[in-house]
Amino acid sequence: MNALPAILSGSGVGFTLGLIGGGGSILATPLLLYVVGMAQPHLAIGTGALAVAANAFLTLVGHARSGNVRWRCAVVFAGVGILGALVGSTFGKAVDGQRLLFLFAMLMVVVGIHMLRGRKVQSGTSEPVGCGPVPSWKVVAVAFAVGVLSGFFGIGGGFLIVPGLVFATGMPLITAVGTSLLAVGAFGLATATNYALSGMVDWAVAGEFIAGGLVGGFLGMRLANRLSGYKGALNTVFATVIFGVAGYMLYRNAGAFAATP
Repeated sequence: MNALPAILSGSGVGFTLGLIGGGGSILATPLLLYVVGMAQPHLAIGTGALAVAANAFLTLVGHARSGNVRWRCAVVFAGVGILGALVGSTFGKAVDGQRLLFLFAMLMVVVGIHMLRGRKVQSGTSEPVGCGPVPSWKVVAVAFAVGVLSGFFGIGGGFLIVPGLVFATGMPLITAVGTSLLAVGAFGLATATNYALSGMVDWAVAGEFIAGGLVGGFLGMRLANRLSGYKGALNTVFATVIFGVAGYMLYRNAGAFAATP
């Protein structure tokens, strides 16, 4: 019974990854803290990063079989972004856990607003640009920036990678969802490795989270393929979830920047 909260939480995270290619760690960290019951924010971030990385790689297989992955773009974002994730996670470990969660929640609000504003954006072109043998400066810059934010906040980065891929390459949203998962897994693995070296990963809980994510990821991927023509609705629903979780986290960490004696 003690494993049930972690398994159910992992299923929800896996479903989100399969559906929109992101949001895994945005949900994983608060779920580990407030549902599973982890007491230390940094331990939750490290454990969540490992679980999200594993679920992202597993869900990537299903999207690849559906033809939703552009491998050259995926490799560019993963290769460049992982450097940023290593830099970001090093700084993130040095920040007070409560303050990190407060800043994390603020970022979630910004992301939610972006999703609502972008719900009517067109799908993009069928073939991505800027991911050739020599990737464009725009692709490299976006990949590195997303990696830094991913590592700093302990997030997989998919919620930034997906719009970043559409912006930098012009690929359709459903293709960006599948393509993003390689970078999501790579970013999460880089962050998890950094945290694990500091003893900030609970391996048992991570295993339970991953087990739940197997089912959730499969269901989310199937639904994404069916609803790829209704992107505005998906953005609105997910933005609503983000605002709800962010509001709760802001409430729980409202005193993060209060003056201390």
